[in-house]
Amino acid sequence: MVATVCTAALRRHTQDGDDDGAHHIPGPSVKTRRYESPVAPARQPVPTPPPAAPKVQQVEVGERGAGQRLDNFLGKILVDVPRSHVFRVIRKGEVRVNGKRAKPETRLQASDIVRVPPVRVGEAAPPRRAPPAMVQGVTGAIIYEDPRLLVIDKPSGVAVHGGSGVSFGVIEALRAARPDEELELAHRIDRETSGILLIARKPAALRTLHALLREGRVEKRYLALVKGKWELGKKRIDVPLRTDIRVGGERTVKADASGKEAASVFKPVQFFGKRATLVEVELETGRTHQIRVHAAHAGYPLAGDEKYGDEEFNARMAELGLKRMFLHAHQVSFTWPESGTEFSVNAPLPPELAAVVDTLGDKARKL
Repeated sequence: MVATVCTAALRRHTQDGDDDGAHHIPGPSVKTRRYESPVAPARQPVPTPPPAAPKVQQVEVGERGAGQRLDNFLGKILVDVPRSHVFRVIRKGEVRVNGKRAKPETRLQASDIVRVPPVRVGEAAPPRRAPPAMVQGVTGAIIYEDPRLLVIDKPSGVAVHGGSGVSFGVIEALRAARPDEELELAHRIDRETSGILLIARKPAALRTLHALLREGRVEKRYLALVKGKWELGKKRIDVPLRTDIRVGGERTVKADASGKEAASVFKPVQFFGKRATLVEVELETGRTHQIRVHAAHAGYPLAGDEKYGDEEFNARMAELGLKRMFLHAHQVSFTWPESGTEFSVNAPLPPELAAVVDTLGDKARKL
């Protein structure tokens, strides 16, 4: 299976003066003294009062916002504010949830009260609409649709949402294409990763999917190409990950006992001699860069991974035509709890990755 920025227009109204011409009726000549009325001063334009200073808002989340991430919830309130600015005010602690600081990924409850700070947007703020070409590309990647869900086979190199250094992502493009729908990301995958991405079309569907994900009842499988011949058989890697480590100013994830629980199950699918192995990875948790860090920790870094990979191996794979990281979300399965209906969707390897597999297969057969 598959800103509008509102500006006040000032109108100037002018009034024509009354006709003060004299009308004379013939009669006796009489001397009179003419009294000139004083000249009225020129009317001064009424100064436009400055716009009222924006005020802090205390917003109750309500049922429609329940289950949403804090950054997405704010994005619907601060519609003209760039996403990077939204992240900034959250990080500075200007946004509070029930009086406490919160992170962008904080999931909101219906009863939560969110403090929304006053945010001014300059005239040079970028538009909040994804470019047409991006909208067309993302809508063309929809592989399944029903009243509750959209499924996207996301191309590599496209972010799932706008953020630091990225103006727009999949969700902004979909909202531009479908402005009357309440579309929300059900989960996330890395920008460099291709494959299945679930989009909730209704708040109720979003809450259900988030609950399933928290409870580990969504099966997510990926295909990855790793360095060398995988010698571990079917292997569960249970290694905590820390995501707050910065190297050269860039966030990096590392295997660390003080990190958050993370578990991945690796299984070999196809061997290419000693060069590489195609593996399937099932995620039991969904930490940032989880597969990439777990694979490198086990001694089998992903092909094309410039952050955690092996430079020499990446160069050899590039010679075979690999121009991106080899990681693809190829299957998602779960059961809708209300009806018991099973849902499963698959996305095959994209052509650029399938071509690398074919080339490796040809070389392996010639050995």
